[in-house]
Amino acid sequence: MTKIIPPVAKIIPHILEKHNDVRIDNYYWLNDRENPEVIDYLNKENKYYNEMTAHTKDFQKSLFEEMKSRIKEDDESVPYLYNGYYYITRFEIGQDYPIHSRKKGSLEAPEEIMFDCNEMAKGNAYFQLGGVSVSPDNQFATFAVDKKGRRIYTIQIKNLITGEILSDKIENTSGGSVWANDNQTILYTHQDKKTLRSDKIFKHKFGTDSKEDVLVFHEKDDTFSVYVYKEKSKKYLVIGSSSTLTSEYQILNANTPDEEFTVFQPRVRGLEYTISHFEDAFYVLTNKDEATNFKLMKTPEAATLKKNWADVIPHREDVLLEDIEIFKDYLVVEERNNGLTKLRIMPWSGTEEYYLPFESETYSAYTSTNVDFDTNILRYGYQSLTTPSSVIDFNMKAKTKEIKKEQQVLGGNFDKSNYVEKRIWVIAQDGAKVPISMIHRKEITQNGKNPLLQYAYGSYGYSMDCTFSTTRLSLLDRGFIFAIAHIRGGEDLGRPWYENGKLLKKKNTFSDFIDCSKFLISSNYTSAEHLYAEGGSAGGLLMGAVINTAPELYNGVIAQVPFVDVITTMLDDSIPLTTGEYDEWGNPNEKEYYDYMLSYSPYDNVKKQKYPNMLITTGLHDSQVQYWEPAKWIAKLRTLKTDTNLLYLNTNMDAGHGGASGRFEALKEIAKEFSFLLDLEGIQK
Repeated sequence: MTKIIPPVAKIIPHILEKHNDVRIDNYYWLNDRENPEVIDYLNKENKYYNEMTAHTKDFQKSLFEEMKSRIKEDDESVPYLYNGYYYITRFEIGQDYPIHSRKKGSLEAPEEIMFDCNEMAKGNAYFQLGGVSVSPDNQFATFAVDKKGRRIYTIQIKNLITGEILSDKIENTSGGSVWANDNQTILYTHQDKKTLRSDKIFKHKFGTDSKEDVLVFHEKDDTFSVYVYKEKSKKYLVIGSSSTLTSEYQILNANTPDEEFTVFQPRVRGLEYTISHFEDAFYVLTNKDEATNFKLMKTPEAATLKKNWADVIPHREDVLLEDIEIFKDYLVVEERNNGLTKLRIMPWSGTEEYYLPFESETYSAYTSTNVDFDTNILRYGYQSLTTPSSVIDFNMKAKTKEIKKEQQVLGGNFDKSNYVEKRIWVIAQDGAKVPISMIHRKEITQNGKNPLLQYAYGSYGYSMDCTFSTTRLSLLDRGFIFAIAHIRGGEDLGRPWYENGKLLKKKNTFSDFIDCSKFLISSNYTSAEHLYAEGGSAGGLLMGAVINTAPELYNGVIAQVPFVDVITTMLDDSIPLTTGEYDEWGNPNEKEYYDYMLSYSPYDNVKKQKYPNMLITTGLHDSQVQYWEPAKWIAKLRTLKTDTNLLYLNTNMDAGHGGASGRFEALKEIAKEFSFLLDLEGIQK
């Protein structure tokens, strides 16, 4: 049998110098998407991956069919009523993309198809519809399309009565747009062509050439991004500017879009706030006055400066205030306590408030589509590791609930009673208590022989809520344990949990993950021969840091679109994921941050040692983590690793950061990952 030889990237030393520190990057040349040699190298890696995994192709196909068989192909969303129309998103059997439709006044009314994404996607390897916004008179809709996966959208306008696509065409946008109340004025977000930072808000007049659009606001601080929306009350248009640590809003009456916006509260570094309009006031969710876990304040709409803000819900050390939803008679508050989300119902009348009851410790609950002020119905979503997702309408007055939809798991084999979900706590090396959420089949015993997939993210304050997955069943039913490590860098245990996993405390994220792995092994849930790790994007950085530090703990690792070349990327302010990220990672133009980032940057710390079996995935058109980061990483790993373990790079040549766009194409990518894990366990059916 002919031995399959992995591709070897040529070495062209490139000197990088900063703070009198010299780094030699042998694979810097891969940073050129237009270079035919770069494309050739990526294609060779794909060819190698395909040849090496040829024996799993039938298994991948059967996994794909198995996962697909659990999905209700002709599924549809729960309709919601907005401005006289019920809006519905549905799928048809065999189709990859959704159909967006509406019905006037009643669910019995004839269906009006607004956008059939299956038709719109024809002839494109990638397709994404975004930013649908219907005019106040219900006659027109703006919509945005991305056909590359780089999250660069073109906005157009459709006549919803005649079906005609108008000639208005607006390029280089983030996809977001909003109508003023005059049905003539559209505000939208423009992106810088090179960095893809959302930097400008323009005003477009219906039926005019986009070249005539008026610049409303230019966000010149390159650490901020800008966006535009309309308040739920429909009274105000809002321009938001945000960085990792600071926010600022501008408001304008939606009836007079040609007037000037007014700054709500000028930006103050470190002051974060969001606003919600109701009656004659704004409710402000903010960290003002050192409210680390945020508090809720209120201010008159005519006096919005922070000196006028008054407490509504004061700051609490043990409860993170995440979001609010305002109704005519109720305020609904999303809180996070001890790692779990809670929904708090507070009547404006001052009568007794209460929490919705949730029993599990591994669930996720969240407010859903609530576009109507004048209703007693709160729509929320609920799911857990063992419970399929549900959309529930809760009557806040009668305290009754109606399950509008529960996710169906087809195939006839799923019974939630066959699975166990639980939360365990790990003592990290510095004494912090890190929660792990876990699911497995109930017959699993702690004998140290179970394959276990440990997943985490740990950045940007994103909490890893426990969600149900039909695809995950394909691992669980083959004996895998699945564990989510709620490590620092996320906001799972409140804002301090995030603060202690960023900037000069970033290494807590990595050590937490490793400590969780060691605990899972010492507790006999698994062993190093059967432990697997997975993370994507900033979670891919986590994977890279972990395997440089403790490669002996893992049999296999999956790194999706991994952010691994931290120093070089953060020193290049011409690409996305740089200037807006300084408050997350630090600015390496400052030596203290340079030295710290250099000490953990996965690409810079690859060394001669054994590494686990690895599958690395990326997309050629990724706008957030450029393809060359994983490409350079694998090239360096190939030259330095001292083992014979598997090392694969699989590049989707048609997609970006989010992977394939069609729902079934996305399943094929999951099947690749699962077959990689299962094959390492000797499971091929």
